[in-house]
Amino acid sequence: MWSFVLRRLISSIPVLILVSLMTFGLIWLVPGDPASVFLDASATPEQVANLRRELGLDQPLWTQMLSWYERVLSGDLGESILLNRSVAAAILERLPITLSLAAIALVLAVIFGILLGSLAAVNHGGWGDQSIMTVALLGLSIPDFWLGLVLIVVFAVQLGWLPSGGFVAITEDFGGWAMSMALPAFTLTITQIGFIARMTRSSMLDVLRQDYVRTADAKGLGHGFVVMRHALPNAMMPILTVTGVIAGGLLGGAVVVEQVFALPGVGRLIIGAILSRDFPVIQGGLLMLAVIYLLVNLIVDMLYAVIDPRVRLA
Repeated sequence: MWSFVLRRLISSIPVLILVSLMTFGLIWLVPGDPASVFLDASATPEQVANLRRELGLDQPLWTQMLSWYERVLSGDLGESILLNRSVAAAILERLPITLSLAAIALVLAVIFGILLGSLAAVNHGGWGDQSIMTVALLGLSIPDFWLGLVLIVVFAVQLGWLPSGGFVAITEDFGGWAMSMALPAFTLTITQIGFIARMTRSSMLDVLRQDYVRTADAKGLGHGFVVMRHALPNAMMPILTVTGVIAGGLLGGAVVVEQVFALPGVGRLIIGAILSRDFPVIQGGLLMLAVIYLLVNLIVDMLYAVIDPRVRLA
């Protein structure tokens, strides 16, 4: 097990390098830099050039990359140009909000996705199966930002049940925290349930056709017991794989949802950094999200061994 974890951690290094290279390349292609944003329109070209020199933006791209890699290896993500604080501190301050939002959405998506997918598989070909798959397809087709705006209009503006935006820390008021996270988490959940429901249905249909399931039914065991005790555990492997992929989608979706609902998370921090050309925050934020995504997929792979003993023995 530990050798497997070590191999996965080593194989993650090229992925992180590729993410950082793509980040540097995209930043280089986007017009403008922090110097032009930080200074007003009355600044002279000499003032802009001096500020670019102070920030190191006048150096070649490969020099900036090597300097950044050197800082990262020493545990330093650099200093935010506009926030005037370390990038690591800015990210860690907002990271719990993004992780809690993604975690809530992931748990809800897994629970309801497995439930709906199992019901569709058990009622294969019936009206329940068709209805569930239609709803799942509809959820896959709805953009996060549009669904978030609709939920704000319905539940915040018209009904007044939930706040339209903002954030309340869980340490200050648990009820306020739950209400502030309800609409954003529901927005992310709806768009991800469809993936898990469709994969659960497909995997369950394959398992329900196996001989051992028919044997269990023939022995007189209740069909519900057979589905929960025999079919569902053996159908979990593909569902786990989809869950790992969805975790990355939730992190990406959180960037948009945090902006829609004005949540002060890492996603909103990155969007603000993009608009203000705060390069260190962009690089550090994307690298942190990539690390979290890789760790989530590592945990999913380790869960394979918990569910299937054959993986553990191998």
